[in-house]
Amino acid sequence: MQSAADRIFPAFSLSRLLGTVFDPIRDLRVALLIDLQDPSEIKDFAYLKNDAYSIQRHAYEDFYRVLHDGVMDELGLKGGEIFAYQITGGSNLDLPDRAVGPSGEAFSLERDVYPHYDLILCVSTYSATAPLTTFAKTYGFRGATLHGVNDIILSSGLCVDYNDVAADAEKLRIGMTRADRFEVDFEFLDRKETLTLHTDRQEAQKSQGLCLGLAPDVANLPAGEIYYVPKSAEGRFPLVYETDGTIGLMEVAGGRIQHATLLQGDPATVDAHNRKIEADPVTGELGELGFGTQVLPVSGADIQDEKILGTMHVATGRSDHLGGDLTPDRFEHAGNATHDDILFAPHKTPQIDVSEVRMYRNGRVDVLIEHFQPAEYMQGLLSATV
Repeated sequence: MQSAADRIFPAFSLSRLLGTVFDPIRDLRVALLIDLQDPSEIKDFAYLKNDAYSIQRHAYEDFYRVLHDGVMDELGLKGGEIFAYQITGGSNLDLPDRAVGPSGEAFSLERDVYPHYDLILCVSTYSATAPLTTFAKTYGFRGATLHGVNDIILSSGLCVDYNDVAADAEKLRIGMTRADRFEVDFEFLDRKETLTLHTDRQEAQKSQGLCLGLAPDVANLPAGEIYYVPKSAEGRFPLVYETDGTIGLMEVAGGRIQHATLLQGDPATVDAHNRKIEADPVTGELGELGFGTQVLPVSGADIQDEKILGTMHVATGRSDHLGGDLTPDRFEHAGNATHDDILFAPHKTPQIDVSEVRMYRNGRVDVLIEHFQPAEYMQGLLSATV
């Protein structure tokens, strides 16, 4: 199969991206959202002087300015306003309602923004896919979340033809839908553990990057993923804590992480995790199982890297935006109502090998991934003609 190193991507074109993802697009009103520690820093774009805001700088230079330099006229778009809200501090936490525009004027997102725009693009530090999906259904807009945008993503994952991405995702979805369960073997620190996730013959879903038609929808870009909301899970799996690299062993039963045991690193990190699980048990719920579908370079941002073919991820926390039933109101504390992806990939978890992923479906057992490479079954699905 073609490697990411061998793949040549066209130059980034906002016009091509928006036209492909959102067709039809003419005469629609578009707005941009960004997140800042202090939303008032958007006044006169003062935040551009702060090197800490590289993502938000891309929002200005590669989206806002390009829209106003001709893309809006080319695509027949209207509006083009930008608003900043306060950084939430966690993946997919509900968004604050207050936002600020470049003039310094304050706005209500629910009163002044969501009802008045057809397309909303959110370029942010933390993913806003879950809350924006909920608001899209309420107010009728379409949109895209592009958290963590960097130079590599702009030169690869946002340059692909999303019609091709959708076609490949559908090939894999057809070959992986209505599976009974999945087993994931992990090898790490001279031990081997297995996590079993039950999907109970549910329809596989796909992140394909297309929001066609006018129905409310939000794409997570870059896209390219097959995913499920597990009905239950049991077993064990390793977790590398991003805060300090500590490794814990997660004990899973009844679909949730029940307890974490220190394997390597700082005991305080694992103790803090256990206190969180005990105080707010749904924080340990496994709300997603996902598989990447694209050949892409490693970007250093999970938003792209979890879409790479051969990688897999599970996620804890809210799942309502994926069709699950874990909504923010079921958490003991609002600040815990996150959806946190746990990505397993060679660059992200070099201490951990996903030696094999098996799918149980229609009385068969098919190997999907071996040592972070798509196995023969997945390769066959991608090479098939649909």
